[in-house]
Amino acid sequence: MKVVILKDATEVAKYGAAIFVKQIKRKPSSVLGLATGSTPVAMYEELISAYKNKDVSFSEVKSFNLDEYLGIADDHPQSYRSFMNKELFDHVDIDKSNTEVPPGDAENPIEACDIYERKIFDCGGIDIQLLGIGRNAHIGFNEPSSSLGSRTRVKTLTQETIDDNARFFAKDEFQPHLAITMGIGTILESKTVVLLATGENKAQAIVDTVQGPVTAHCPASALQLHRDAIVIIDEAAASLLKNKDFFKKMEQENMRLEESLGNKRIV
Repeated sequence: MKVVILKDATEVAKYGAAIFVKQIKRKPSSVLGLATGSTPVAMYEELISAYKNKDVSFSEVKSFNLDEYLGIADDHPQSYRSFMNKELFDHVDIDKSNTEVPPGDAENPIEACDIYERKIFDCGGIDIQLLGIGRNAHIGFNEPSSSLGSRTRVKTLTQETIDDNARFFAKDEFQPHLAITMGIGTILESKTVVLLATGENKAQAIVDTVQGPVTAHCPASALQLHRDAIVIIDEAAASLLKNKDFFKKMEQENMRLEESLGNKRIV
């Protein structure tokens, strides 16, 4: 696991976007795993800027989103399909027919999960997966106690996650308590995983993810098992890490080595 500690949320967004731009330039037909939430928005803004500046094209890209609420349609304003259209897809040259979001209004959600897994497999797997992290260290909607080998499935949300997301729904509006989410096993099959986290409210989740034991109680800790996982955080999110100075030194050494190897990334 590579841990990159940066000054603030702006630097985190720029660093994450640069990794995705580099991936797409190297492989224009890349399969991207995408995430919703407040943290990815700033990175999507950087990707939109890169597209507008003609630094990157999404015309051949395919994408799969991590999750979707169960019980709401694609055109619902709080659906993750609506989120992705608003925050990224409407502003770049991606073919929306090549973008997949789990169907929250599926008649048979169990079958829909299996179909989603097959679609990922048929595309050759995800080249690079973006993740945020919840305060309870969930990734996607894989809440604490999720199997580390889990696949795309219907998942019950914890009360903590429901409370955190309540701000997006009106008081009298239906708020789903279930979601379809890629499983942890699905996420771990991605060739590269990029996790972004900012703010002190994510500090405990980050220390548990990076320095704690690998356990279903901390779903993101499974990333310790991934051969190419990059955790990009700001100083606030890194505040509880015991080895901050070492992580910073390691990143400096990695950058020097990458430059000497022609920018081939070191994990």
